[in-house]
Amino acid sequence: MNLLKKTLKWALLSVITLVAVLYITDTDYLIKAVRTVYFKGYTTASINDYVYFDNAVVHADASDEWPLHKDYNKNTATKKLSALHKSQGSVAYLIIKNDSILHESYHDAYDENSKSNSFSMAKSYVCGLLGKAIMDGYIESLEQPVSDFFPQYSDGLSAKVTVGDLASMASGSSWIEDYYWPINITAKAYYGKELEETILGLSTVKTPGRAFEYSSGDTQLLAMVIEKATDKKLYDYLSESFWIPLESKNDALWQVDSKDNDHVKAYCCIASNARDFARFGKLYKDHGKWKGQQILDSTYVAKSIQPRFKESPEYGYGFWLQKRDGKSFFMMEGHLGQCVVVIPDDNIIVVRLGHGKESFGRNPYNGDITVYIEEAYKIIADAEQNQS
Repeated sequence: MNLLKKTLKWALLSVITLVAVLYITDTDYLIKAVRTVYFKGYTTASINDYVYFDNAVVHADASDEWPLHKDYNKNTATKKLSALHKSQGSVAYLIIKNDSILHESYHDAYDENSKSNSFSMAKSYVCGLLGKAIMDGYIESLEQPVSDFFPQYSDGLSAKVTVGDLASMASGSSWIEDYYWPINITAKAYYGKELEETILGLSTVKTPGRAFEYSSGDTQLLAMVIEKATDKKLYDYLSESFWIPLESKNDALWQVDSKDNDHVKAYCCIASNARDFARFGKLYKDHGKWKGQQILDSTYVAKSIQPRFKESPEYGYGFWLQKRDGKSFFMMEGHLGQCVVVIPDDNIIVVRLGHGKESFGRNPYNGDITVYIEEAYKIIADAEQNQS
Protein backbone atom coordinates (compact mmCIF):
# COMPACT_ATOMS: atom_id res chain seq x y z
CA MET A 1 0.00 0.00 0.00
CA ASN A 2 2.83 2.39 0.89
CA LEU A 3 4.50 1.59 -2.45
CA LEU A 4 1.27 2.41 -4.29
CA LYS A 5 0.94 5.72 -2.45
CA LYS A 6 4.54 6.64 -3.25
CA THR A 7 4.02 5.73 -6.91
CA LEU A 8 0.87 7.87 -7.14
CA LYS A 9 2.60 10.72 -5.34
CA TRP A 10 5.55 10.71 -7.75
CA ALA A 11 3.23 10.40 -10.72
CA LEU A 12 1.24 13.43 -9.55
CA LEU A 13 4.41 15.43 -8.91
CA SER A 14 5.68 14.49 -12.37
CA VAL A 15 2.48 15.71 -14.00
CA ILE A 16 2.56 18.98 -12.03
CA THR A 17 6.22 19.50 -12.95
CA LEU A 18 5.54 18.77 -16.63
CA VAL A 19 2.65 21.23 -16.74
CA ALA A 20 4.77 23.87 -15.01
CA VAL A 21 7.59 23.36 -17.51
CA LEU A 22 5.15 23.69 -20.42
CA TYR A 23 3.89 27.02 -19.10
CA ILE A 24 7.37 28.31 -18.31
CA THR A 25 8.65 27.40 -21.78
CA ASP A 26 5.53 28.80 -23.52
CA THR A 27 4.56 25.38 -24.87
CA ASP A 28 1.41 24.89 -22.77
CA TYR A 29 -0.55 24.69 -26.04
CA LEU A 30 0.71 21.08 -26.16
CA ILE A 31 -1.81 20.22 -23.43
CA LYS A 32 -4.61 21.19 -25.81
CA ALA A 33 -2.92 19.32 -28.65
CA VAL A 34 -2.65 16.11 -26.65
CA ARG A 35 -6.24 16.38 -25.43
CA THR A 36 -7.79 17.05 -28.85
CA VAL A 37 -5.51 14.94 -31.07
CA TYR A 38 -3.65 12.07 -29.43
CA PHE A 39 -6.31 11.26 -26.82
CA LYS A 40 -8.83 11.08 -29.68
CA GLY A 41 -6.73 8.56 -31.60
CA TYR A 42 -5.36 10.97 -34.25
CA THR A 43 -1.83 12.00 -35.18
CA THR A 44 -2.84 15.43 -36.49
CA ALA A 45 -5.80 17.82 -36.49
CA SER A 46 -9.08 16.28 -37.70
CA ILE A 47 -12.12 17.49 -39.61
CA ASN A 48 -14.27 17.09 -36.48
CA ASP A 49 -12.05 18.85 -33.97
CA TYR A 50 -13.72 22.25 -34.34
CA VAL A 51 -16.08 21.15 -31.55
CA TYR A 52 -13.17 21.31 -29.10
CA PHE A 53 -12.31 24.93 -29.92
CA ASP A 54 -13.98 28.30 -29.53
CA ASN A 55 -15.79 29.33 -32.72
CA ALA A 56 -17.38 32.47 -34.15
CA VAL A 57 -20.47 32.23 -36.33
CA VAL A 58 -20.41 33.18 -40.01
CA HIS A 59 -24.05 33.99 -40.52
CA ALA A 60 -26.18 32.95 -43.47
CA ASP A 61 -29.34 34.91 -44.20
CA ALA A 62 -30.95 33.12 -47.11
CA SER A 63 -31.37 29.56 -48.31
CA ASP A 64 -30.66 28.97 -51.96
CA GLU A 65 -30.69 25.30 -52.88
CA TRP A 66 -28.32 24.17 -55.59
CA PRO A 67 -30.30 23.05 -58.67
CA LEU A 68 -30.23 19.30 -59.24
CA HIS A 69 -29.17 18.02 -62.64
CA LYS A 70 -31.86 16.10 -64.51
CA ASP A 71 -29.60 13.03 -64.19
CA TYR A 72 -28.89 13.67 -60.50
CA ASN A 73 -27.30 10.62 -58.88
CA LYS A 74 -28.37 8.30 -61.70
CA ASN A 75 -24.72 7.34 -62.10
CA THR A 76 -23.05 5.86 -59.06
CA ALA A 77 -19.42 6.21 -58.09
CA THR A 78 -16.89 4.20 -60.07
CA LYS A 79 -15.17 1.26 -58.34
CA LYS A 80 -11.95 3.23 -58.13
CA LEU A 81 -13.71 6.22 -56.59
CA SER A 82 -15.63 4.07 -54.09
CA ALA A 83 -12.41 2.39 -53.00
CA LEU A 84 -10.72 5.76 -52.54
CA HIS A 85 -13.65 7.10 -50.51
CA LYS A 86 -13.33 4.09 -48.23
CA SER A 87 -9.54 4.05 -47.87
CA GLN A 88 -9.21 7.80 -47.26
CA GLY A 89 -12.40 8.35 -45.28
CA SER A 90 -14.28 10.71 -47.57
CA VAL A 91 -17.32 12.22 -45.89
CA ALA A 92 -18.62 14.24 -48.86
CA TYR A 93 -18.12 14.16 -52.61
CA LEU A 94 -19.88 16.47 -55.01
CA ILE A 95 -19.86 16.95 -58.79
CA ILE A 96 -21.47 20.11 -60.16
CA LYS A 97 -21.86 20.27 -63.93
CA ASN A 98 -23.25 23.40 -65.62
CA ASP A 99 -24.16 24.80 -62.19
CA SER A 100 -26.34 21.79 -61.27
CA ILE A 101 -25.46 18.95 -58.90
CA LEU A 102 -24.98 15.84 -61.01
CA HIS A 103 -23.62 13.52 -58.34
CA GLU A 104 -23.16 13.64 -54.58
CA SER A 105 -22.45 11.13 -51.88
CA TYR A 106 -22.01 11.30 -48.12
CA HIS A 107 -20.37 8.84 -45.74
CA ASP A 108 -19.65 8.29 -42.06
CA ALA A 109 -23.07 9.64 -40.97
CA TYR A 110 -22.51 12.96 -42.78
CA ASP A 111 -25.14 14.62 -44.96
CA GLU A 112 -25.48 17.80 -47.02
CA ASN A 113 -25.83 19.93 -43.88
CA SER A 114 -23.02 18.39 -41.80
CA LYS A 115 -20.13 20.63 -40.83
CA SER A 116 -16.53 19.66 -41.58
CA ASN A 117 -13.29 21.54 -40.98
CA SER A 118 -12.05 23.00 -44.27
CA PHE A 119 -8.52 23.67 -42.97
CA SER A 120 -6.56 25.69 -45.55
CA MET A 121 -9.48 26.12 -47.93
CA ALA A 122 -10.08 29.10 -45.64
CA LYS A 123 -7.02 30.76 -47.21
CA SER A 124 -8.96 31.22 -50.45
CA TYR A 125 -11.72 33.05 -48.57
CA VAL A 126 -9.19 35.34 -46.88
CA CYS A 127 -7.63 36.24 -50.23
CA GLY A 128 -11.14 36.82 -51.57
CA LEU A 129 -11.76 39.17 -48.65
CA LEU A 130 -8.59 41.06 -49.59
CA GLY A 131 -10.06 41.59 -53.05
CA LYS A 132 -13.32 42.69 -51.48
CA ALA A 133 -11.51 45.14 -49.16
CA ILE A 134 -9.74 46.64 -52.19
CA MET A 135 -13.05 46.81 -54.06
CA ASP A 136 -14.69 48.48 -51.02
CA GLY A 137 -11.88 51.04 -50.74
CA TYR A 138 -10.50 49.85 -47.39
CA ILE A 139 -7.16 48.78 -48.91
CA GLU A 140 -5.46 50.67 -51.74
CA SER A 141 -4.10 47.79 -53.82
CA LEU A 142 -2.02 44.62 -53.70
CA GLU A 143 1.04 46.86 -53.48
CA GLN A 144 0.06 48.57 -50.21
CA PRO A 145 2.74 47.88 -47.57
CA VAL A 146 1.86 45.94 -44.45
CA SER A 147 3.63 48.64 -42.43
CA ASP A 148 0.65 50.94 -43.11
CA PHE A 149 -1.28 48.70 -40.72
CA PHE A 150 1.41 47.29 -38.44
CA PRO A 151 4.33 49.62 -37.59
CA GLN A 152 6.34 46.54 -36.59
CA TYR A 153 6.88 46.06 -40.32
CA SER A 154 8.50 49.45 -40.90
CA ASP A 155 12.18 48.45 -40.79
CA GLY A 156 14.56 46.38 -42.88
CA LEU A 157 13.21 43.66 -45.15
CA SER A 158 9.86 43.79 -43.36
CA ALA A 159 9.23 47.29 -44.76
CA LYS A 160 9.09 45.75 -48.24
CA VAL A 161 6.28 43.30 -47.43
CA THR A 162 3.00 44.13 -49.22
CA VAL A 163 -0.49 42.74 -48.79
CA GLY A 164 -0.05 41.11 -52.21
CA ASP A 165 3.05 39.32 -50.91
CA LEU A 166 0.96 37.88 -48.10
CA ALA A 167 -1.81 36.75 -50.45
CA SER A 168 0.67 35.07 -52.80
CA MET A 169 2.78 33.67 -49.94
CA ALA A 170 5.92 35.56 -50.86
CA SER A 171 6.58 37.55 -47.69
CA GLY A 172 9.92 35.95 -46.83
CA SER A 173 8.61 35.18 -43.34
CA SER A 174 10.39 32.98 -40.78
CA TRP A 175 7.23 30.85 -40.46
CA ILE A 176 7.83 27.08 -40.78
CA GLU A 177 4.91 24.93 -41.95
CA ASP A 178 4.61 21.58 -40.13
CA TYR A 179 1.38 19.72 -39.37
CA TYR A 180 2.70 16.69 -37.51
CA TRP A 181 5.55 17.72 -35.20
CA PRO A 182 3.90 19.24 -32.10
CA ILE A 183 6.67 21.63 -31.00
CA ASN A 184 6.56 24.22 -33.78
CA ILE A 185 4.87 27.48 -34.66
CA THR A 186 2.16 25.81 -36.75
CA ALA A 187 0.97 23.82 -33.74
CA LYS A 188 1.31 26.84 -31.46
CA ALA A 189 -0.92 28.91 -33.75
CA TYR A 190 -3.49 26.14 -34.00
CA TYR A 191 -3.70 25.08 -30.35
CA GLY A 192 -2.52 28.22 -28.56
CA LYS A 193 -4.49 31.23 -27.36
CA GLU A 194 -2.17 34.12 -28.32
CA LEU A 195 -2.48 34.04 -32.11
CA GLU A 196 -1.79 37.70 -32.86
CA GLU A 197 1.22 37.76 -30.54
CA THR A 198 2.55 34.60 -32.22
CA ILE A 199 2.26 36.09 -35.71
CA LEU A 200 3.75 39.46 -34.80
CA GLY A 201 6.70 37.61 -33.30
CA LEU A 202 7.75 36.41 -36.76
CA SER A 203 10.60 38.05 -38.65
CA THR A 204 11.28 38.62 -42.34
CA VAL A 205 14.28 36.50 -43.30
CA LYS A 206 14.13 36.60 -47.11
CA THR A 207 13.53 39.41 -49.58
CA PRO A 208 9.74 39.74 -50.02
CA GLY A 209 8.03 39.52 -53.39
CA ARG A 210 10.61 37.23 -54.97
CA ALA A 211 9.30 33.67 -54.59
CA PHE A 212 6.39 31.53 -53.43
CA GLU A 213 6.87 29.63 -50.18
CA TYR A 214 3.78 28.13 -48.58
CA SER A 215 3.11 29.87 -45.26
CA SER A 216 -0.01 29.85 -43.11
CA GLY A 217 1.54 32.73 -41.22
CA ASP A 218 1.24 34.93 -44.32
CA THR A 219 -2.51 34.32 -44.49
CA GLN A 220 -2.92 34.97 -40.78
CA LEU A 221 -1.11 38.30 -41.02
CA LEU A 222 -3.16 39.18 -44.10
CA ALA A 223 -6.34 38.59 -42.11
CA MET A 224 -5.07 40.86 -39.36
CA VAL A 225 -4.42 43.56 -41.98
CA ILE A 226 -7.95 43.18 -43.37
CA GLU A 227 -9.46 43.50 -39.90
CA LYS A 228 -7.46 46.66 -39.22
CA ALA A 229 -8.35 48.15 -42.59
CA THR A 230 -12.08 47.42 -42.36
CA ASP A 231 -12.47 47.72 -38.57
CA LYS A 232 -14.56 44.53 -38.79
CA LYS A 233 -14.10 41.04 -37.45
CA LEU A 234 -13.11 38.75 -40.27
CA TYR A 235 -16.01 36.36 -39.69
CA ASP A 236 -18.48 39.26 -39.93
CA TYR A 237 -16.79 40.55 -43.09
CA LEU A 238 -16.98 37.07 -44.62
CA SER A 239 -20.66 36.88 -43.77
CA GLU A 240 -21.57 40.23 -45.32
CA SER A 241 -19.20 39.94 -48.28
CA PHE A 242 -19.72 36.35 -49.42
CA TRP A 243 -21.65 34.01 -47.15
CA ILE A 244 -24.91 35.98 -47.34
CA PRO A 245 -24.58 37.33 -50.92
CA LEU A 246 -23.84 33.80 -52.19
CA GLU A 247 -27.04 32.65 -50.46
CA SER A 248 -25.40 29.98 -48.33
CA LYS A 249 -27.88 27.64 -46.75
CA ASN A 250 -26.22 27.13 -43.37
CA ASP A 251 -24.35 29.24 -40.86
CA ALA A 252 -20.65 28.34 -40.76
CA LEU A 253 -18.24 28.31 -37.83
CA TRP A 254 -14.78 29.88 -37.89
CA GLN A 255 -12.38 28.92 -35.13
CA VAL A 256 -10.92 31.63 -32.92
CA ASP A 257 -7.93 31.34 -30.60
CA SER A 258 -10.14 32.03 -27.58
CA LYS A 259 -13.40 33.75 -26.73
CA ASP A 260 -11.48 36.45 -24.86
CA ASN A 261 -8.96 37.28 -27.59
CA ASP A 262 -11.35 36.55 -30.47
CA HIS A 263 -8.61 36.27 -33.11
CA VAL A 264 -9.91 34.17 -35.99
CA LYS A 265 -7.68 31.35 -37.24
CA ALA A 266 -7.70 32.83 -40.69
CA TYR A 267 -5.26 30.39 -42.27
CA CYS A 268 -7.65 27.52 -41.59
CA CYS A 269 -10.73 26.20 -39.91
CA ILE A 270 -14.01 27.30 -41.45
CA ALA A 271 -16.45 24.50 -40.66
CA SER A 272 -19.21 24.12 -43.21
CA ASN A 273 -20.54 21.69 -45.81
CA ALA A 274 -19.73 20.68 -49.39
CA ARG A 275 -22.64 22.52 -51.01
CA ASP A 276 -21.89 25.84 -49.35
CA PHE A 277 -18.14 25.55 -49.96
CA ALA A 278 -18.88 25.02 -53.65
CA ARG A 279 -20.50 28.46 -53.88
CA PHE A 280 -17.15 30.23 -53.58
CA GLY A 281 -15.73 28.12 -56.38
CA LYS A 282 -18.68 29.08 -58.57
CA LEU A 283 -18.16 32.77 -57.76
CA TYR A 284 -14.59 32.61 -59.07
CA LYS A 285 -15.63 30.46 -62.05
CA ASP A 286 -18.12 33.16 -62.98
CA HIS A 287 -15.56 36.00 -62.75
CA GLY A 288 -16.87 37.35 -59.43
CA LYS A 289 -20.54 37.43 -60.41
CA TRP A 290 -23.44 35.79 -58.61
CA LYS A 291 -26.81 35.81 -60.34
CA GLY A 292 -25.79 38.84 -62.40
CA GLN A 293 -24.42 40.86 -59.49
CA GLN A 294 -20.70 41.70 -59.40
CA ILE A 295 -19.77 40.52 -55.90
CA LEU A 296 -16.01 40.60 -56.47
CA ASP A 297 -13.98 42.55 -59.02
CA SER A 298 -13.43 40.41 -62.12
CA THR A 299 -9.89 41.72 -62.65
CA TYR A 300 -8.94 40.63 -59.15
CA VAL A 301 -10.50 37.21 -59.72
CA ALA A 302 -8.56 36.76 -62.96
CA LYS A 303 -5.28 37.74 -61.26
CA SER A 304 -5.96 35.38 -58.35
CA ILE A 305 -6.17 32.28 -60.53
CA GLN A 306 -2.98 32.96 -62.47
CA PRO A 307 0.51 32.22 -61.08
CA ARG A 308 2.38 35.23 -59.73
CA PHE A 309 5.79 33.64 -60.29
CA LYS A 310 6.72 31.63 -63.37
CA GLU A 311 8.95 29.47 -61.16
CA SER A 312 5.85 28.50 -59.12
CA PRO A 313 3.04 27.91 -61.61
CA GLU A 314 1.13 25.93 -58.99
CA TYR A 315 -0.05 28.94 -56.94
CA GLY A 316 -1.72 32.27 -57.52
CA TYR A 317 -3.37 34.46 -54.87
CA GLY A 318 -5.08 32.01 -52.51
CA PHE A 319 -5.65 29.25 -55.09
CA TRP A 320 -3.72 26.19 -56.27
CA LEU A 321 -3.38 26.02 -60.04
CA GLN A 322 -2.79 23.42 -62.69
CA LYS A 323 -2.82 23.16 -66.47
CA ARG A 324 -3.26 19.80 -68.13
CA ASP A 325 -4.77 18.43 -71.31
CA GLY A 326 -5.11 22.00 -72.54
CA LYS A 327 -7.36 22.98 -69.63
CA SER A 328 -6.88 25.24 -66.62
CA PHE A 329 -7.81 24.17 -63.10
CA PHE A 330 -7.91 26.18 -59.88
CA MET A 331 -8.54 24.84 -56.43
CA MET A 332 -9.23 25.64 -52.81
CA GLU A 333 -7.30 23.01 -50.84
CA GLY A 334 -6.89 22.01 -47.22
CA HIS A 335 -5.14 19.55 -44.92
CA LEU A 336 -6.26 15.91 -45.27
CA GLY A 337 -7.52 16.41 -48.80
CA GLN A 338 -10.31 18.96 -48.44
CA CYS A 339 -10.82 20.57 -51.84
CA VAL A 340 -13.04 22.56 -54.16
CA VAL A 341 -11.69 22.03 -57.69
CA VAL A 342 -12.96 24.28 -60.49
CA ILE A 343 -12.54 23.49 -64.20
CA PRO A 344 -13.95 26.54 -66.03
CA ASP A 345 -13.32 25.09 -69.51
CA ASP A 346 -15.89 22.35 -68.86
CA ASN A 347 -18.03 24.21 -66.31
CA ILE A 348 -17.31 21.62 -63.61
CA ILE A 349 -16.85 21.93 -59.85
CA VAL A 350 -15.69 18.97 -57.76
CA VAL A 351 -15.83 19.06 -53.95
CA ARG A 352 -14.30 16.46 -51.64
CA LEU A 353 -14.21 16.52 -47.83
CA GLY A 354 -12.77 13.77 -45.68
CA HIS A 355 -10.50 12.32 -43.03
CA GLY A 356 -7.37 11.54 -45.04
CA LYS A 357 -5.28 11.96 -48.15
CA GLU A 358 -2.41 10.33 -49.99
CA SER A 359 -0.19 12.66 -51.97
CA PHE A 360 3.37 13.28 -53.09
CA GLY A 361 5.34 16.42 -53.86
CA ARG A 362 4.41 19.95 -52.86
CA ASN A 363 1.61 20.36 -55.40
CA PRO A 364 -1.62 19.05 -53.83
CA TYR A 365 -3.03 18.08 -57.23
CA ASN A 366 -0.68 15.11 -57.04
CA GLY A 367 -2.16 11.96 -55.53
CA ASP A 368 -5.81 11.56 -54.51
CA ILE A 369 -7.12 14.86 -55.86
CA THR A 370 -6.16 13.88 -59.40
CA VAL A 371 -8.20 10.70 -58.95
CA TYR A 372 -11.23 12.63 -57.67
CA ILE A 373 -11.06 14.76 -60.83
CA GLU A 374 -10.53 11.87 -63.23
CA GLU A 375 -13.36 9.81 -61.76
CA ALA A 376 -15.66 12.86 -61.88
CA TYR A 377 -15.08 13.04 -65.63
CA LYS A 378 -15.98 9.35 -65.95
CA ILE A 379 -19.25 9.85 -64.07
CA ILE A 380 -20.07 12.86 -66.25
CA ALA A 381 -19.25 10.88 -69.42
CA ASP A 382 -21.51 8.03 -68.29
CA ALA A 383 -24.33 10.49 -67.64
CA GLU A 384 -23.91 12.07 -71.07
CA GLN A 385 -23.82 8.64 -72.72
CA ASN A 386 -27.07 7.68 -71.03
CA GLN A 387 -28.69 10.79 -72.50
CA SER A 388 -27.79 9.81 -76.07
